[in-house]
Amino acid sequence: MLRRILFLASLAIFLLVTGTVAWAAGDPTGAATLKADPGKAVDYVWILLCGFLVMFMQAGFACVESGFCRAKNVTNLMTKNLLDFVVGSLAFWAVGFGIIMGADWNGLIGSSKFFLAGDSYDVETYLSFFWQLVFAATAATIVSGAVAERMKFQAYLVYSAVICLLFYPVYAHWVWGSGWLSKLPYGLGHLDFAGSGVVHAVGGFVGLAGAIVLGPRYGKFGKDGKPRAIPGHSISLAALGTFILWFGWFGFNPGSTFSAHQLRISVIAVNTTLCASAASMTALLLVLGKTKKYDLGMALNGALAGLVAVTAPCAWIPSWAAVVIGIVAGFLVVGGVYLLDALKIDDPVGAVPVHGFNGVWGLLAVGIFADGTYGNYAAKAPFVQGLLYGGAGAGQFMAQLIGAVVVIAWAFGCGLILFKVLDAVIGIRVDPHEELQGLDVVEHGTPGYPEFYIPRI
Repeated sequence: MLRRILFLASLAIFLLVTGTVAWAAGDPTGAATLKADPGKAVDYVWILLCGFLVMFMQAGFACVESGFCRAKNVTNLMTKNLLDFVVGSLAFWAVGFGIIMGADWNGLIGSSKFFLAGDSYDVETYLSFFWQLVFAATAATIVSGAVAERMKFQAYLVYSAVICLLFYPVYAHWVWGSGWLSKLPYGLGHLDFAGSGVVHAVGGFVGLAGAIVLGPRYGKFGKDGKPRAIPGHSISLAALGTFILWFGWFGFNPGSTFSAHQLRISVIAVNTTLCASAASMTALLLVLGKTKKYDLGMALNGALAGLVAVTAPCAWIPSWAAVVIGIVAGFLVVGGVYLLDALKIDDPVGAVPVHGFNGVWGLLAVGIFADGTYGNYAAKAPFVQGLLYGGAGAGQFMAQLIGAVVVIAWAFGCGLILFKVLDAVIGIRVDPHEELQGLDVVEHGTPGYPEFYIPRI
């Protein structure tokens, strides 16, 4: 039956694509595009290079998550970070991209460009597809950290596909695809320069829903309800992953100018660096005050929290604002970790505070700190102003607040429904004995560290 379904689905895709692509009316060679604007070549190289950096962030996530988790689940986590990109790419090609960038239908959803068929066989459309694809994959892989060490692999593949098919594309259309949030009658509409909300809050709050439905790992909370630390197996791997992610973020944020001719990229790069540094230092000092220890793990998550928070406002703020945003991000990530522990929600890598809470903070920061020196890259005018600079600042903050509420409701609500349905249909949590043994051998047959693996008889 499964083979028959897969065959019919493949046949339908083949007929749809081949039936339209032969009559494509786009510019598949790029000759017409280059003739119309010779400067496009530089911009294409810029966008693709930045996209390559964002794709390399998959490696960063794989290292961070594996390092913060136990050795018995390393193969599982590495496989998940590979397969969410693999499955997500195909799902996004089939449906997701069309939902984001297809012809707008009532501000809710895109309705064309599916399978990159017809006149989508065009260099400009393919460029846009690749850029949005690496962002969609990032949203999907964020969730894996929040549900690490206890989710069935088949359930993971399903949710990865659904995020790239529907959850990310719909909200991204609302913000970046001429959807209703971008047209709010406040300020310039809801703005998110590089994805604090569209990418990170979506991934973070879907992850929160998954962590709640799954329940905590065995041993995370004692009989008295107090949280117990479950140390990761390699802080060096987690640190390496953080450096990779920070490096990749210089594609994420400056690349969202979509042009190498936008010299604002220097401002964006500096703001990205300063916010991450301020958040990391804040997190380190906060934990030092509580434990009298210089906690590297929290400093690493602090840096990631700052990167998430600055992603939405990075183009529209001065350097001092980036530092302030980073300081708040540091408080949020530390407070968020302790809050989840108090609520008995197990997030092994801190994905929810880093991406969910700070994604929302980044959206609000646009409406507070945008200084009116740079415009909305989509509309190209007028300049973006926040509360601190008067003018349309109050309206812009209102637009940001609405978008923040919507992304929490959308991502958490959709995630809760998806994980509840999956749990009822196939079950999303592995057997207790399998969880204790580790998912590497049980689900993949390959321990991450064979020389240390002792098979159970």
